[in-house]
Amino acid sequence: MSEENKTMKLAVLVSGGGTNLQAIIDAIAKKQIHGAEIAVVISNNENAYALKRAEAAGLMGICLSPKKYDSRDNFNHDLKDILDSFHVDLIVLAGCLMQMPPEIVDAYPNRIINIHPALIPSFCGKGCYGLHVHEKALARGVKVSGATVHFVNSDLDAGPIILQQAVNVEEGDTPETLQKRIMEQAEWKILPKAIDLIAQGKVSVDENNIVHIAK
Repeated sequence: MSEENKTMKLAVLVSGGGTNLQAIIDAIAKKQIHGAEIAVVISNNENAYALKRAEAAGLMGICLSPKKYDSRDNFNHDLKDILDSFHVDLIVLAGCLMQMPPEIVDAYPNRIINIHPALIPSFCGKGCYGLHVHEKALARGVKVSGATVHFVNSDLDAGPIILQQAVNVEEGDTPETLQKRIMEQAEWKILPKAIDLIAQGKVSVDENNIVHIAK
């Protein structure tokens, strides 16, 4: 954050188990993330275990399911209202299987980050989420995969890249074993690191949408 001593407020959006949310919670507790706190956890899935993780950590958890709305526009409006009401500085998509609507992307330029379980630009875009990403990587026969933290823009998985971590693909890997290794060796490490760098004001994006990280 540019203002000295200001604590950056995070909104963490989740859809499933919440292992990346837990990595953020743990990193804040261990002071591996400096100057940031989770203001709210939002899930589009009422059965997401991530909401239980939020409760266990004493965090505000909100379920906002688009299935309960008569139109996506109304859902998007309420989602933005919630984010605005918590005065969040950074939106973190931590396993959120929902594309951010344009009105939220426009309202939070370079203030939304996502963790993707591959080395963008490989195995990203439409249909590349969850185990599908690892299925595609194994079907292509790549020897290295990994994870990417990037800013979110109007195009799916196309925003400026902040951090990447490579992970070796091993002989006999299944989508499940590769997913687990990438989570453990990459996702749970670089997502908290990216948040820490942003909170410390070390991340900038130039006119060519290239990210620069200050020492």
